[in-house]
Amino acid sequence: MTIVDACLRDGRGGSPTTVLAEAGLADAERRAIAIHNGTSHAVFVDVRQTDVALRFFTSAGELPACGHGTVAALAYLADRFGERDFQLRTRDRSFVGRATDHGYWFDAGPVDLREPAPAECDGVLAALGATPAGGLCVASVGRPRLLVPVATPTVLAGLTPDLDRLRTVCDHLGLLGCYVYSVPSGGRAAARMFAPSIGVPEDIANANSTSCLAAYLARDGEAAITVDMGDALGVPAAIEAEARRTGVWVGGAAALR
Repeated sequence: MTIVDACLRDGRGGSPTTVLAEAGLADAERRAIAIHNGTSHAVFVDVRQTDVALRFFTSAGELPACGHGTVAALAYLADRFGERDFQLRTRDRSFVGRATDHGYWFDAGPVDLREPAPAECDGVLAALGATPAGGLCVASVGRPRLLVPVATPTVLAGLTPDLDRLRTVCDHLGLLGCYVYSVPSGGRAAARMFAPSIGVPEDIANANSTSCLAAYLARDGEAAITVDMGDALGVPAAIEAEARRTGVWVGGAAALR
């Protein structure tokens, strides 16, 4: 097993992620590995002749996708096979991942955006204790999550959500969790991802939600963004995302321990 710190900020921090070769384990064993190593996620890598199959697990079960887990898997693959493009596959889609000396990037795939109904906002905002500084959005790259803007990074840092209440609300609404971000300035923002429904009260780094934010901002002309995460947990992280005409690419730096 390898621990990869994914989505470093200035060479520090990052989200510790367990990466290991596929070994035919039972799902209960896969869930236990993340717990055993003290990481929020575990990624199982199956290198085949034409592509690389990825599976992602938390202590609560399997995820259809994991952005920082994909970054970690690309760092793991680059360590073994060199910096190049990899054809990656999850249970839902096939896509390209790119390992370079500047970081690890992948095609986030189609991002679905829609305006939430009032019933999807009220309970989540009450559990967060947040006052939004703009419109909310339900965004999905496989599973929906609520994007919530707040005025400043200071407001973001001061949030103390009721996680039990948030889990109940998200479970009822079918949401993966809630991605709260500061209004971007100069192409940079801060964010916190709360996902107690999948066994992750707060994520150090969440690349898929950042790709959702990039797609949402691109409607107003924003094309690229860097998002700082992890500060509330004492572990700095950063994710970069760029919305292009062909889709959103997202990634960051990573280091193997």
